Amino acid sequence: MLRMTNLSKVYRTHMIETHALRGFGIHVARGEFVTVTGPSGSGKTSFLNIAGLLEEFTDGEYVLDGVNVKGMDDNARSRLRNEKLGFIFQGFNLIPDLSLFDNVDVPLRYRGFNAAERKERIEDALSKVGLASRMKHYPAELSGGQQQRVAIARALAGSPKLLLADEPTGNLDTQMARGVMELLEEINAQGTTILMVTHDPELAVRAQRNVHIIDGQVSDLVRAPSNLAGAKASGQAA
Repeated sequence: MLRMTNLSKVYRTHMIETHALRGFGIHVARGEFVTVTGPSGSGKTSFLNIAGLLEEFTDGEYVLDGVNVKGMDDNARSRLRNEKLGFIFQGFNLIPDLSLFDNVDVPLRYRGFNAAERKERIEDALSKVGLASRMKHYPAELSGGQQQRVAIARALAGSPKLLLADEPTGNLDTQMARGVMELLEEINAQGTTILMVTHDPELAVRAQRNVHIIDGQVSDLVRAPSNLAGAKASGQAA
């Protein structure tokens, strides 16, 4: 699903070069649930932004679902991002004056789905996260955990092949965080590949694999006990 080989990312100013990633290599197979950990400044954000086609890399190779993204222009990257990827953010990024239905609808409108298909996708996504009965409510009427479930529904509505989650439980208490993790495990069990950055060691070890990044490099790949999707993912091809 995702393969980076000898990838580097250098930020340059007039005075200095900062190497965010160097000799970076990772392979995430289709159907895997991989968590990414590492200290602040280790390169996690650069990695996630490049994986999400939000930033270009300096050198190396990045293949996403069989497509080599090197040299793509902005329009091609945007099309590929819309077709393949879903995003979940720590801050939810919900629009406060829109209902849950309309929040999930926003990215679908950008993709040009007709009204009937959008409605079907929205209702299905909100049902998957347990909020079908509250689709007319507004974000302020929900708990933090419920708001993150809406954000997950918004990502799922586009049927992504790879779900990128950036600290999705960072603003939640322990119980809510566990609930969101259980939901992500269920989504992964249904076949969606998930790549999640987290600082929470309890959540990190629940994934099939934990990738640790330090000083812009993958320092180790640690297999964790299989979760709900472990048996399924292990039998799927990259």
